[in-house]
Amino acid sequence: MTDSDPNGGPEAAPDLDDLDLSETEQASLHDLQLSIEHVHRAYGTLLEFHHQLGHAMDRLGDAEDHLREAGHEAWANELRDDHLPAGAISDQWTFELVEEFSEEFLEDVDAFEREVRDKLADGVDHVTERRQKRRLRERAEDADHD
Repeated sequence: MTDSDPNGGPEAAPDLDDLDLSETEQASLHDLQLSIEHVHRAYGTLLEFHHQLGHAMDRLGDAEDHLREAGHEAWANELRDDHLPAGAISDQWTFELVEEFSEEFLEDVDAFEREVRDKLADGVDHVTERRQKRRLRERAEDADHD
C-alpha cells in the first residue's frame, strides 16, 4: 500500500483504528516486513555478485585471447576448457543461483508475508510505521495548540 495513487494525488490513508491487531500481531507483522526488506537486500547482493562475476568472466575471456596471442596456448586452453565453462558454486552459474533464489525462496517468502498481512491487517503494510507517523504528527499538532 502506498501513500499516493497512480495519478499522483494522495491516497486515502488506511484507517489504522479499523485494524484489530494485538501488540504481538503488530510486532509479528513488523518483523515480517523487516525480514522481507532484508531478503530483498540479500537478493540485490546476489544480483551484484552475479554481475561482478560476469564481468570477471569477460576479463578471463580477454585473458584467454591475449594468452593465445602471446603464444601461451596451454594456459589459454586451460582457461577455455577448465575455468570459463565452470560454475561458480557446485557447477551452477550465477544466473542459476539468482533464478533458484528468486523462484524457490524470494517468491515464496514474499507470498507468505503478503498472506499474513492480508489476514491480519487487511493488506496494510508498514502498520507500525504508519501508527508511529500518526502518533508523531498528532503530538506535533497537540504541541501547536499549547
